[in-house]
Amino acid sequence: MGASPPVVERCLAEAGIGFFFAPTFHPSMRHAAPVRRELGVRTAFNLLGPLTNPAGATRQLVGVPRPEFTELLARSLLLLGSERAWVVHGADGIDELTTTGYTKISECRDGAVNTFYLHPADVGLPKAPAGALQGGDAGGNARIIEHVLNADPGPARDVVLLNAGAALLIAGAAASVQDGIAAAARAIDCGEAKRTLERLVSISTADESAAGATV
Repeated sequence: MGASPPVVERCLAEAGIGFFFAPTFHPSMRHAAPVRRELGVRTAFNLLGPLTNPAGATRQLVGVPRPEFTELLARSLLLLGSERAWVVHGADGIDELTTTGYTKISECRDGAVNTFYLHPADVGLPKAPAGALQGGDAGGNARIIEHVLNADPGPARDVVLLNAGAALLIAGAAASVQDGIAAAARAIDCGEAKRTLERLVSISTADESAAGATV
C-alpha cells in the first residue's frame, strides 16, 4: 500500500495510475500518522491532506465527512490556486458522491465557489437503496471491486461510474458527468480497467519484492 516513490513513478509510467500514500510522500504527515491512529477519531488532518498535497494538484475531487465542510474546503482550495475542484459529501454520510440520494457539491472554478446538489437521476443512474453501498472487511471489499471490474451490474458499479465520471469532468477529460460515466463504463466493459489494476498490482509487488530482497 505504501509503495516507495520510484515504484509509484514506474506505476504511473507503465500503468497510468499510482497510489500516493501520504506518510511516504509528505514528510509532515509521517509525524502526524501515529497520533491520528492513537486518537482513533477524525481530526483536522482529515481535511489538511488535500490542502497540503505535495504534488501541487490543481484539479481534485475531494470528499469530506460533514456537509458543512464542503464550502470551507472549496474556498481554501481556491485560495491555494486550484483550477477546478469538487468538494463533496453524500447525503448518506459518505465522503464521496453517492447514489443513495443527493450529494452536496461545492465547486471551485473560475475564481469562485458554487454549491449545488446532484442526484443520481440527474445523470441517468438509478437511485440505490439505503445501505446498498455498505462495505465490509478487506476481503469483502476486494470482492466488491472484482465484481465491479468484471462489469457486474448493481449499486457498486453505479457509484463507481458516478465518481469516475465526476473525476473525468474535473480533469478535463469529459465534457459532462454523463460523458465521464459513459467513458468509465466503456473502460470497465472492455476489460481495460481490470487490466490496469492488474498492471498496477504486478508492478507494485514485483518492485517492492525486489527492493526487499536487496536490503
